[in-house]
Amino acid sequence: MKIHDSHGFDVPYREAVRLQESLRKRLILHDRYLPRRPAIIAGADISYGRGQNLFFAAVVLLTYPELTVVEEAYASLPSTFPYIPGLLSFREGPALLEAFARLRRTPDVIIFDGQGIAHPRGIGLASHMGLILGIPSIGCAKSRLVGTHDLVGSRAGSHVDLVYDEKVVGAVLRTKDGIKPVFVSPGHKISLKSATEMVLTCCAGYRLPEPVRKAHGAVNRFRREQEPTAG
Repeated sequence: MKIHDSHGFDVPYREAVRLQESLRKRLILHDRYLPRRPAIIAGADISYGRGQNLFFAAVVLLTYPELTVVEEAYASLPSTFPYIPGLLSFREGPALLEAFARLRRTPDVIIFDGQGIAHPRGIGLASHMGLILGIPSIGCAKSRLVGTHDLVGSRAGSHVDLVYDEKVVGAVLRTKDGIKPVFVSPGHKISLKSATEMVLTCCAGYRLPEPVRKAHGAVNRFRREQEPTAG
């Protein structure tokens, strides 16, 4: 797939913050551009090389709603951007975009292992990448980055609002009975309601949605193949 709307990632801290604040204004948080019947859904994840500044990325495409894997793409790139909380997309973005560029198909929706708008400046990895790729994107994180929420019911499908700065920025969603919830937030070109529903329909008996789970397994296999001493 082609990537048309990228920018430089090796930038100073102040420029990265300025870019986030500028890009955030372009986010679309409704379903107008969401396909009525998505056919291909992607999961994307990244892994770090041990002892070196190398990033491994994997994108896995699955049919929807069957969740059958139809394509995988990988990339590994070094990053010179430092580890700064709230700016992780500047470290991880180049490798992810390279993996997306190697896909033959273009997905209808992408689920990222990371945050959408549930982020200190309202533009986490899923929002940032979704905006560059121009594809509806969802953040599905294993832990909370910002915000507060009420207790979540113990049954699968239970969810409560995640609130930050007096705004609802996501949902805390129980995807499996009695298992820790995940933190869902819209990334780009999708509403919170649709993002939450899609994550839930993609959970094939596991805590994480199948696209993210497949991408997580794929990127770790790829890292081990490229870096035999990695555990």
